Amino acid sequence: MANGAWVNHGYCGSPQPLPRVVSTIYSPQPPFTSSMDSIYKLDPRGRIREEPCTSDQTAMKKRRGCCSLIKGLWGTAWTENNSNNRERFIRTTLRELVVYLVFLVDVCLLTYGMTSSSTYYFTKAMTDLFVSSPSQSGVTFQSIGTMADFWDYTQGPLLDGLYWTKWYNNQSLDSGDQSFIYYENMLLGVPRMRQIKIKNNSCKVHEDFKDEITGCFDVYIEKKEDDLSFGLINGSAWSYHTEKDIKGSAYWGLLTTYSGAGYYQDLNRTREESANILAELMENLWLDRGTRAVFIDFSAYNANINMFCVIRLVVEFPATGGAIPSYQIRTVKLIRYITHWDYFVLGCELVFCVFILYYVVEEILELRIHKFAYFKSIWNILDIVVILLAIVAIIFNIFRTIKVDNLLGSLLEKPDIYADFEFLAFWQTQYNNMNAVNLFFAWIKIFKYISFNKTMTQLSTTLGRCAKDILGFAIMFFIVFFAYAQLGYLLFGTEVESFSTFVKCIFTQFRIILGDFDYDAIDRANRVLGPIYFVSYVFFVFFVLLNMFLAIINDTYSEVKEELASQKDELQITDLIKQSYMKTFMRLKLKKEKISDVQKALQSGSKEIEFEDFRDTLKEMGHADNEISAAFSQFDRDGNQVLDADEQTRMKIELEEKRDALNAELNNLGRNYGKGFPVSSEDKESPSSRTFVGQEQLLRLTRQVLQIESSVAGLTSRIDLIMEKLGLEEKAEGKKLREK
Repeated sequence: MANGAWVNHGYCGSPQPLPRVVSTIYSPQPPFTSSMDSIYKLDPRGRIREEPCTSDQTAMKKRRGCCSLIKGLWGTAWTENNSNNRERFIRTTLRELVVYLVFLVDVCLLTYGMTSSSTYYFTKAMTDLFVSSPSQSGVTFQSIGTMADFWDYTQGPLLDGLYWTKWYNNQSLDSGDQSFIYYENMLLGVPRMRQIKIKNNSCKVHEDFKDEITGCFDVYIEKKEDDLSFGLINGSAWSYHTEKDIKGSAYWGLLTTYSGAGYYQDLNRTREESANILAELMENLWLDRGTRAVFIDFSAYNANINMFCVIRLVVEFPATGGAIPSYQIRTVKLIRYITHWDYFVLGCELVFCVFILYYVVEEILELRIHKFAYFKSIWNILDIVVILLAIVAIIFNIFRTIKVDNLLGSLLEKPDIYADFEFLAFWQTQYNNMNAVNLFFAWIKIFKYISFNKTMTQLSTTLGRCAKDILGFAIMFFIVFFAYAQLGYLLFGTEVESFSTFVKCIFTQFRIILGDFDYDAIDRANRVLGPIYFVSYVFFVFFVLLNMFLAIINDTYSEVKEELASQKDELQITDLIKQSYMKTFMRLKLKKEKISDVQKALQSGSKEIEFEDFRDTLKEMGHADNEISAAFSQFDRDGNQVLDADEQTRMKIELEEKRDALNAELNNLGRNYGKGFPVSSEDKESPSSRTFVGQEQLLRLTRQVLQIESSVAGLTSRIDLIMEKLGLEEKAEGKKLREK
């Protein structure tokens, strides 16, 4: 083969020749089966004999079997050369689509099996209890504004929510030292409080105020964390611990990101002892001017729905004074396999692993064939992203299962320690997010397999065609957009929350485009420049730039639609379906005719029919030797090459049953296929010989007939001209001869 020729690694060997005569006689078990070591042939008398294969034939069959297996399992549009065969391309793509839809269903079962609607209600119950419940003075967690409010909340709603020891009629729960929140959710271990402090004199005071201001605590920076012991210096609450010591992790707060180190205090399993601990911390000023954040961590487990709820309440104390509360509640499923549904999901996970292995081999084959050209297709890159995310998910699933088993084991051994599920909850949440993104990409990937249709290619073609125009327009758009974002941040950042940071300004301006804005807040912040900013922004961005963006897409879409409409009609999936109908219809009709021929052969015979007479009769009707032998040997039970009266009767009965079944199937197929298509009068008169033609196929055939007629007419006119010229030449020669 020359350089650059197509090398198809998904298929090797020459294709098998099509049989000269289609075997349609009633033969459930074909006698001409071949193995790797033998072949079967007919002798002159019509008997079957076995001959061993040669070594070359055996090697060729083994090679074809291996290659056909690879082609059958991993043959794709990228591993087969279908450029000159539209039908094979569509069939290959449809096969890929069917396999991928099975994979997609499996992924959906996995992702939806990891969560349930109970997750939301569990989160809502914990939120109502620990975030929305007020204290006796009316302080809720969300309304905390000072350190005094914080202590009021911890000694009221926090303790009330953590320790449930009585029923609503004040009867004891009889649960010992264990607390069950809402009577259903077991508190795991003990809660933990942790704070992060900043060193004194961590910022510089202006010289004019040095005499009046003796202490200065900067905004939180990890390098300026206070690591000195303070207060009572007799426990973990007053001594600094590094992030490694307490196995903590960084936290992204509303103001900044905090480290996992600090001063911590574990509460107790009973309400009374925990209240004493909180009172001691408050009396000895555990929180002071250097405190920048306080964390309250605890976890609960609900056995009814097999869910863990990991709760973190955070109160940030900025350098400006005051307090900013926030919370994070993660409801996750860490123990996976308990119910029958869980084990069904386990089966889906195993199938998922098999699919990933299958697609890894498929992508390796495509990469081996196309080399670096493989990466030019965005769909191939998407395939790699989906596979990589899936592999990471599989590895994390194994790691999570092992880690949870170890953590639960140590917790059951020491129930008085803090149960740190924050690490697992965080990574479980990231795992769920990764699966969500992977499922999104998996759904988008369906466009790869349905892009052979004109309608389906309009979106991708439109976006690809106008990509350069959109890129150029995007540069102009974001220049104006960011200019307005800077203007809004500087004008309203000190008073309007939605403009308090530059990032918030960006999202606020996107919301203005969608019609979600607070004009009164802008007007109050700046009565002159506020309205000017708003009106000019809406005019230039919404009315001008946004409509230019839509015009670019609309114009390109119109061009693409016109081009697709003017393109030559290629083989579509509907054409394949119609062809399959027609092939099935004709195959059944041929079977029916073959059975009729066999019945005629039986009727022309005597009480006993020999094989030679049976074969001669059917060969005159155009049947092959293998078909005749198959039909005869099926009913020749004693193997004497003669059909007696009983064998003929049994053969006639089975053939009649087969004929009736084929008649019913033909009529049913004709009714299903012929709905909405015209039928000629001849077809109405002979229902057994109906054939149905689709309207599109009829129009295509009509156009072809008209083209042939026009071609024939043109040829006829040319022949007439040639004949006229020949006649004129003959007359001229005759004149010359007469003149001579």
